[in-house]
Amino acid sequence: MQTTGSHDLARKSAHGFTLIETMVVIAIAGIVMTTAMPSFGNLIETRRIDGVATQMASDLQFARSEAVSRNQAVRVSFKADANTGSTCYVIHTGSADQCQCTAAGPAQCEGGAQQIKTVALDSTQRVSLQANVGSVLFDPLHGTASPAATLRVTGPQNRAVHHTVNIMGRVRSCSPQAAISGYRAC
Repeated sequence: MQTTGSHDLARKSAHGFTLIETMVVIAIAGIVMTTAMPSFGNLIETRRIDGVATQMASDLQFARSEAVSRNQAVRVSFKADANTGSTCYVIHTGSADQCQCTAAGPAQCEGGAQQIKTVALDSTQRVSLQANVGSVLFDPLHGTASPAATLRVTGPQNRAVHHTVNIMGRVRSCSPQAAISGYRAC
């Protein structure tokens, strides 16, 4: 006949973790989180750059198609505000200097120019836009662009997507050293 002592019954009925086991799990979780945080930050930056770059490529094609469908020259003008660090681009009719970005809302146009779309990138997005030209004009007859342009969407760690608009009005995109996945290397 076997008897079970009260000490053995208490041990069998106890469930849960000891303090040491809990502290080991917390320490391991802390190490994993510490190593994962930089990767997560890089992922967020990459997605922001990709989102802005994708929108810009789409908007360039939109401006080209608007020129043809309206049978009127359409321009994409790029503006930067050195005081606030924000940049924007405006899709509009008229000359390059007839539409200006505003702090809040759509661009203000004068002299018969018409704003079609405004996209503002403020400094909180941590993505900037640089253009080697002030504006690109899309011809209504053939959809060609004048002048050819290179546009750079850049993040704080210098990851970037470059869009090249050739004189035929086509947009070609790449990323230096293929830093942004989904884009060919420049």
